[in-house]
Amino acid sequence: MIAYLRGQLFRKSPQSVIIEAGGIGYEVFVPLSTFYALPEQNERVSLHIYTHVREDTLSLFGFSSHLERDLFMLLISVSGIGPKLAVNILSGIGPQELLQAIALGDANRLKAIPGVGKKTAERIVLELKDKAARLGGKEIEVAHPPVMTHDTLSSDALSALINLGYAPNAAKKAVDKAQQTVNNDSLEALIKEALRLLS
Repeated sequence: MIAYLRGQLFRKSPQSVIIEAGGIGYEVFVPLSTFYALPEQNERVSLHIYTHVREDTLSLFGFSSHLERDLFMLLISVSGIGPKLAVNILSGIGPQELLQAIALGDANRLKAIPGVGKKTAERIVLELKDKAARLGGKEIEVAHPPVMTHDTLSSDALSALINLGYAPNAAKKAVDKAQQTVNNDSLEALIKEALRLLS
């Protein structure tokens, strides 16, 4: 089993990379978080590897950090989650944010990842919450909700208004205007102000 790979980055794309080592080119599937950390083409690269073996195929999955690989291993331990979906999840959310979402039981955050439905998100939280808390250490053990940035607030508020039936363009204008007057990090306050402007 291949657990670690070091060589020359022959080719890279958001889905996979080819690493040349010892005259052999290894195709390695990577999440976006790892892709962003890659060096330029033809430079040296090192990745932590998970080797997935089935009857008809052998696939390599690579990660730039131990944390990414550990999270990947946790995800594929969940019933119904294979390596490709696990990579997709890691591509849709940063490792630290994923770890925090699982440890805090935030299934709604996981549902926002493309390809993750309600049942899958709830299963991840149910099966991995305690393991994620241990993996994250003391920082995750304090059950505070994640800090929401203005971009996250804006996106969540916009989604809420659209779900209430407002036209996307009108909702976006209202949210943008509301952000100028709402100075705190409260999603509820932002939505209320946007609704007031829309009315």
